[in-house]
Amino acid sequence: MSSRAFGPSSLGAHFAARLLRVLICAALLAVTPAWAAVSLIATRVWPAAEYTRVTFEARQPVKFQMQVLKDPERLVVDLEGVELTAELTDLARRVGENDPYIKSVRVGRFKPTVVRVVFDLKADVKPGIFALAPAGEYKHRVVLDIYPLNPIEPPDPLLALINNTEANRDTEAAQKPSLALKSETELKDAPPINAPPEGKPSVKTEPAPQSKSPAVQAESPQQKPQRGKKPGVARLITVVVDAGHGGEDPGARGRKGTKEKDITLTIAKRVKTMIDAEPGMRAVLTRDGDYFVALHDRVAKARKAQADIFVSIHADAFLQPRANGSSVFALSERGATSVAARWLAQRENEADLIGGVNLDVKDPYLAKTLLDLSQTATINDSLKLGKAVLGEMGEINRLHKSHVEQAGFAVLKAPDIPSILVETAFISNPEEEKKLNDPKYQDKMADAIVSGIKSYFAKNPALSRQTTVAAIK
Repeated sequence: MSSRAFGPSSLGAHFAARLLRVLICAALLAVTPAWAAVSLIATRVWPAAEYTRVTFEARQPVKFQMQVLKDPERLVVDLEGVELTAELTDLARRVGENDPYIKSVRVGRFKPTVVRVVFDLKADVKPGIFALAPAGEYKHRVVLDIYPLNPIEPPDPLLALINNTEANRDTEAAQKPSLALKSETELKDAPPINAPPEGKPSVKTEPAPQSKSPAVQAESPQQKPQRGKKPGVARLITVVVDAGHGGEDPGARGRKGTKEKDITLTIAKRVKTMIDAEPGMRAVLTRDGDYFVALHDRVAKARKAQADIFVSIHADAFLQPRANGSSVFALSERGATSVAARWLAQRENEADLIGGVNLDVKDPYLAKTLLDLSQTATINDSLKLGKAVLGEMGEINRLHKSHVEQAGFAVLKAPDIPSILVETAFISNPEEEKKLNDPKYQDKMADAIVSGIKSYFAKNPALSRQTTVAAIK
């Protein structure tokens, strides 16, 4: 190689070339839009009959705007400073055909610094959008909630009783076609059904035994309804069963990945099935799928359903995996009964932060509910209910505490409804995580909860209320 390759002119050219490359890179960095620095790490869709939630998650805060367009119905969300990645374009694939509100999703670059997400809707909706700071396992989130224009009313347990009664009667009539109905004239002239034949003395019969159902009994045979009146219906006991966590809020996790929200929903559904099979009792779920329900909304649902009692189902977790056993908690107006109870209440009350609640929406019902916690009578009834359930649970699993503990659980703050929180087992304990995934244990736990509820009402009959159904057609 000649020495001319290392001459001053060659070194100068080499330096100039390197300087030029540096200047070009600096220029490119200077004109690179800021949006390229923000990349979404997750998008999630939670469809449910009550509402559909869409979540955009990033490591940095994301600015957003929303608008609703008509003819056809569309919902437009603009995300500023966001990179268009597969995580966004795959959002369309995450929306299923069974979504009650979203028909399809389109994602594209609207401006150099704006990504536009268009939701084609199946009907008019009432959307809400808000940002959430990092909480739990999540980073910064933009949450879009798509509610129906007319909120879906919770199932009416009294109406369900009427429908079930009518269905049973129609089935019985179909199975007995020979028992034709007589005309009104024939019924008027006919003797009473229980009247003895002429010339024979009446036979005294023993009264029919009362049902063991905890519901208040219907009117006795001596209290015959007046002519033209329809028969009355027994007082229906309504139990609201709350499956803890759900949707964006997974709750605690077991060593093998079991999510608390899945266990609580499974057991809650089993409890509902068993309660619905009891005469004079009906259960209402606060959620029947994998979606998030705010704590105060759970309380509101219980009051709207005119619940006699409220049972919230959970699967405990603790820092130490050796912690085990089942527990029952009630509300306290004087502080927690133990350090563990205080810690658990604090963790459960953080569900709104993790699940995501729009704090800009003022809820006058919540303010009214939390205003007065001097609900001594309700708490006393809650303790009675908790003791009855705890006694039954002790038959199938070790009890973490032999008495009902108390703490300031937000979900138990209905001022007029006896409410308990049931920790079915420690999901953080490997052995109990295995139990919680066992259908047999789930059935036993559900049966223990229902048996405790029945035992409570056997000693504390439900009071009559004016909202009982007066008649069945």
